[in-house]
Amino acid sequence: MQQSAYCRLNVRELTPYGEANGAQGRFFALRLERPAWTGWNPGQFLMLRPASFGLEIPWARPFGICDMTENCLTCFFQVLGRGTQRMARLKPGDEVSVWGPLGKGFALEPDTPTLLLAGGMGIVPFVGYVKNHPKPENVTVLFGHREPLNCYPADSIGERAQWESAQERAPEDRDRFLSRVRERMGECAGKNGLALACGPLPFLQTVRRFSQEIGARAQLSLENRMACGVGACLGCVAQRAGGASVCACREGPVFWADQIVV
Repeated sequence: MQQSAYCRLNVRELTPYGEANGAQGRFFALRLERPAWTGWNPGQFLMLRPASFGLEIPWARPFGICDMTENCLTCFFQVLGRGTQRMARLKPGDEVSVWGPLGKGFALEPDTPTLLLAGGMGIVPFVGYVKNHPKPENVTVLFGHREPLNCYPADSIGERAQWESAQERAPEDRDRFLSRVRERMGECAGKNGLALACGPLPFLQTVRRFSQEIGARAQLSLENRMACGVGACLGCVAQRAGGASVCACREGPVFWADQIVV
């Protein structure tokens, strides 16, 4: 696994998403200079702290790694609180402290049918997963979201993998989407496939329940609150199926569904 490291990077670009649908100022792709990492695994994350946080916001913020190219590292975020509001004002050349890559990413089995299940911002780590998969023809993506599709960094996924998306406008839309998730998980299990899920907690709980009922191999990426990213603060503790406590940042954030309680 790539050794994590601390570095200071400059902002290359901050790109808004979803402006045509009234989401102006809420969704952003943040592109930074590429760090001197030898590699990373989709599903890993980083701790990010802009210099502009100053003394007002002491803690860094965790973000899943969206993608990394020869020239830049990309994160994607939604404005929800003080930290992301401040990040939405970043400009090219601004300095950002980064600690990463951290945690354990998703399993990669190139010859295995792989089903990616994303809810909302849970699509972020799957951008890099699909892009870097050696056999994307074996990958299917099922994406449920509340905001319009162009609010998310999903435009490149359909170019390489099989792709379905569904927007939730009413409770019955959610029910139809989850029914589709169960159906596709059943198909995946019938091929001894692999299901990978990322999204809000209720979504992960549903995927875990389906995996138990169907007998599907599945991994879940937990989105527990993190302050340090290395297991020192114990702010992201989760519970293993056997009852033991575990730090989601250090032992995860990706866990096998039958080994973790959500």
